[in-house]
Amino acid sequence: MKKTGFSIAALVIIGSLIFTGCSKKETNLLESIKKSGEIRIGTEGTYAPFTYHDNDGKLVGFDVEIAEAVAKKLGVKAKFIETKWDGMFAGLDAKRFDAVVNEVNIKEDRKVKYDFSDSYIVSKAVLIVHKDNDNIKQFSDLKGKKAGESLTSNLADIARENGATIVQTDGFNQAIDLLTSKRIDATINDGLSFLDFTKQKPDAQIKVVDELDNAAPSGILFNKGNQDLVDAVNKALADIKADGTYLEISQKYFGADVSK
Repeated sequence: MKKTGFSIAALVIIGSLIFTGCSKKETNLLESIKKSGEIRIGTEGTYAPFTYHDNDGKLVGFDVEIAEAVAKKLGVKAKFIETKWDGMFAGLDAKRFDAVVNEVNIKEDRKVKYDFSDSYIVSKAVLIVHKDNDNIKQFSDLKGKKAGESLTSNLADIARENGATIVQTDGFNQAIDLLTSKRIDATINDGLSFLDFTKQKPDAQIKVVDELDNAAPSGILFNKGNQDLVDAVNKALADIKADGTYLEISQKYFGADVSK
C-alpha cells in the first residue's frame, strides 16, 4: 500500500510540475499587460521637461506623454512608478515595472543585458557651469573638477572619461542647485533639459560652454526575453509618428521634431 501511495503522490507532483511549466510557457509579458489593462512604467519624475511634476503636483513631461500615447496604442493605460535614476535598472531587474521610459540612451553595453525599442528622441550632452566660471570651457577642463551626475548615467561616464570627480545627484534639478550654489564645478546634462530650464528660469546663473558633436538616441528599456512586447511598442511608436501624435507632443515641449 505504501508503494502504491508513493506512486500516486509522485504522479500528482509530476503532473503539477508539467502543468506549471506549460502555464509559464503560455504566458508572456505582453499578454499579462493586456490582461491587467495597464503597463507599469519606471520613470524619475524629477527630470524636466521629460518627466517631472507640474505646479499642481501632477506627473507630466515629454516622456510621460510618449509613454501614455504608446500605452493607448497597446489598448492599456500607463501606470507610472517613480524611481531615482540610480535605482532604475535594478527596479527593472526586479520586475517592479514592465518598461522604463526615462531618456535611457541606447548603448551597446546596455544592449548586452537589456532590450530597447526603436529610438524615440535624439539629444546632445552639454557641459554646464556657473556663469562666473571662466576656468572650464571644454570637456577636457573637467580634470580634477567636481561634476554633479547620476552615478550610473552615460553622462557620468563622460565626466569620468574627462577626469572629473563625480558628486552623486538624484537628477537634473539637484545638479543645477549644487552648481548655482557652487558646491560643484560643473554638470554634464541633456541639452534639451538645459533649454527648458533656462526658458523657465532665464535669470539662472548657469551657462553651456561645450557640447558633444554626436547626438545620442534614447529608447524605451525592457528586460530581455519579451520580444513580443518590444515589437508591439515599436509598432505603437511608428503609429504615433504616422498619425501626428508624436509631432504634437514634441512641438509642445520643444517647438521642434526631436525624433532625429
